[in-house]
Amino acid sequence: MSRSMVLERVGEPLVMRSRPAPEPRASEIQIAIEACGVCRTDLHVHDGELAEGGLPRVLGHQIVGTITRVGSAVSGFTAGDRVGVPWLGWTCGTCDYCVSGRENLCRSAQFTGYHRDGGFADACVADARYAFRMPAGYSAAEAAPLLCGGLIGYRSLRLAGDGKRIGLYGFGSAGHMIAQIAQHQGRDVFAFTRPGDAAGQRFARQLGAIWAGGSDERPPQELDAAILFAPVGELVPLALAAVAPGGTVVCAGIHMTDIPSFPYRLLWEERTIRSVANLTRRDGDELLALAPIIGLRPQVTTYALADANTALADLRAGHFEGTAVLVMR
Repeated sequence: MSRSMVLERVGEPLVMRSRPAPEPRASEIQIAIEACGVCRTDLHVHDGELAEGGLPRVLGHQIVGTITRVGSAVSGFTAGDRVGVPWLGWTCGTCDYCVSGRENLCRSAQFTGYHRDGGFADACVADARYAFRMPAGYSAAEAAPLLCGGLIGYRSLRLAGDGKRIGLYGFGSAGHMIAQIAQHQGRDVFAFTRPGDAAGQRFARQLGAIWAGGSDERPPQELDAAILFAPVGELVPLALAAVAPGGTVVCAGIHMTDIPSFPYRLLWEERTIRSVANLTRRDGDELLALAPIIGLRPQVTTYALADANTALADLRAGHFEGTAVLVMR
């Protein structure tokens, strides 16, 4: 039997359920889960801000574990392999987006912990095409945040361009990892936290940010690009005002509150606003190869599976730095 923390009704606490371990189909692998990161997207699903995924549902899309069974059509994996499962859980493989390397935009895509049961459990199944071999040198808890905060952040940084001065609005799971990558690339990091969050600003400076302040402050220099990890639409005009001509503002979340109207002068001079949607396997392969080379280290706060509701509440309240991770074993 498998234990799962299940979202049965929008907005209500997850419920512990015991049920048979899911059986892998021909193209799937069965995984004994060791750890699963807790993401703000899990809160969006829990709160009904992403409503069409279907309930009941097991949340969680930063899964690290060991393969226990392999489907008959799977090649390249065997029982005992250590793997990770990210947000993008399945695509059709045949549409224009999939065949052009833009599988993150597949209109038929299914997402882990949203359309497919995820990792707030001690076992799951995953499409083998969307499982990654995990790098050595990381515990399961340390590796889990790489699979969403790391991957989405990495894609966001790539789409932000090559500018030297990078602003990170929201210094949580993604922010604290992308700050490390940006510095490895020789960039200067400017960290924006909730106004008055002295602990978060101190954390950012400890990780090498050359400036840290509230999201309502202007940085001491114009930015070449800004990445918004905080799902707050009101930050878009503030970020536009902080970037230099030709700069880019990247909205990295799957959900954001409404963007208020703003004067055209903030967008003028060839500033750009763009969003990031999901991830590709290329993103995963690149990040997971890069992480051990640069010594990328996620900071994690661990919780038992049964404490998933506490982890979600602590994430909502900002009670920890870095990433919350459920640890099963």
